[in-house]
Amino acid sequence: MLNSVNYIIDISLIVLGIAIFVFFSYAGIVSLYEKEKRASRIFFTVGILSSVFYITTGLVSFPYQYIVSLILLSLFIVFGLIYIIPVRSATVTSDSKPIGQIDERNTMFSRNELKKETDNYINYYSNNPEKELIDNGIRDNPGLLNHKSSAFNRLMFTSSHASFFTIGALKNKVDGEVSSDKFIADEIKMSEYIKNWTLKLGAYDVGITELKDYHKYSTRGRGVSYNKKVTLNHKYAIAFTVEMDIDAVRSGPLAPIVMESAQQYLESGAIAVQLAEFIRSLGYPARAHIDRNYEVVCTLVAKDAGLGEIGRMGLLMTPNLGPRARIAVVTTDIPLHIDKLGFEPSVIDFCIKCKKCAINCPSNSISFVDRTEINGVVRWQINQESCFDFWTKTGTDCGRCMSVCPYSHPDNLLHNIIRNGIKNSNIFSSIALQLDDVIYGKNPAVKPTLRWMNVSPTKN
Repeated sequence: MLNSVNYIIDISLIVLGIAIFVFFSYAGIVSLYEKEKRASRIFFTVGILSSVFYITTGLVSFPYQYIVSLILLSLFIVFGLIYIIPVRSATVTSDSKPIGQIDERNTMFSRNELKKETDNYINYYSNNPEKELIDNGIRDNPGLLNHKSSAFNRLMFTSSHASFFTIGALKNKVDGEVSSDKFIADEIKMSEYIKNWTLKLGAYDVGITELKDYHKYSTRGRGVSYNKKVTLNHKYAIAFTVEMDIDAVRSGPLAPIVMESAQQYLESGAIAVQLAEFIRSLGYPARAHIDRNYEVVCTLVAKDAGLGEIGRMGLLMTPNLGPRARIAVVTTDIPLHIDKLGFEPSVIDFCIKCKKCAINCPSNSISFVDRTEINGVVRWQINQESCFDFWTKTGTDCGRCMSVCPYSHPDNLLHNIIRNGIKNSNIFSSIALQLDDVIYGKNPAVKPTLRWMNVSPTKN
């Protein structure tokens, strides 16, 4: 009987050793493909050593082999149970909603556009005198995409400008004439069609929510719409995300990050303009909300549309891309089926423990402390002044927080296994956070630009 038990244990160790080798080899290969050399070395090393230890213990007789075998099996079983068994003694158990609206004039993008001695400038700083000195200091910096900024690269900055230029061409196309020929269809089928077509156009994920007052800016703060009250009366909001390229994000705050941001603002903007025109052609009002022409706060809409939670860095944390996404919104009155709003506390719990974005923020703009109540909602608040100050010095939109976030790892089987464990168990979540620091580093290095991006001008 004892021999039979020992035989089963030995076979189990050998099988587990082979499985460990296969999994870690897969993880090492995936990491090589992701250009994560450190992670690849660790995965291959751990995989080889662990599998050899398990297989050798199952094959070779030695003193205390039975005890060692039981320890190895117990370790595997315990870790498996931690991953499988739902353990969610969540720090955060409920969601909260804003009770007020955001005034776009208070955003750094709006404040940075104010020109001295204009009525808008005088009026704003008369009401907000404490911000004038800070803002004028930022205006003295080179600015985004400026040739005097520290991350200047003419080709990549010019590529970024070309994308923003094209977005500007879409700026006045966000709304338009509504067809008098109304198409009436089942709201569930219409919602399904709109979602699938939006995905076909290039979106990564799509959700639908009821448009709330707190989704909308109270007052516009940019361009010719400055000081205009938002009177958006649509019933529904369609929010969608587009993916930002992982290589470009990991290069932040170097030039590729702003080139990628501009490209995905354009991508999401083009999809939104198409979608809004489509709905208007069916006989219903619709407005696209795109870069430089928003009447809604896209992160708030996307959160309520079920696309993610708002994390420590103030960005939408999507399930499979983390903050590595850009958002656009279409508001409309076409009858739609609202997605069931779900609150995912595991994301907030992870952000409470992680702090990796705060540790790596070059401008120290991300808070290390827990969430506090702001305008009726419990959330984190970044220092937008110091963040934007850094942007205008480097000439890019940084992206360092997105780069180091453990949720930003690519959407593939390896990382989705980890994401599923984080969602399932806060014990596993704590382990995963420590392992991410070990495997990828607590302060991951800024990745170099891709080879094809490195073009130097030739002398005449």
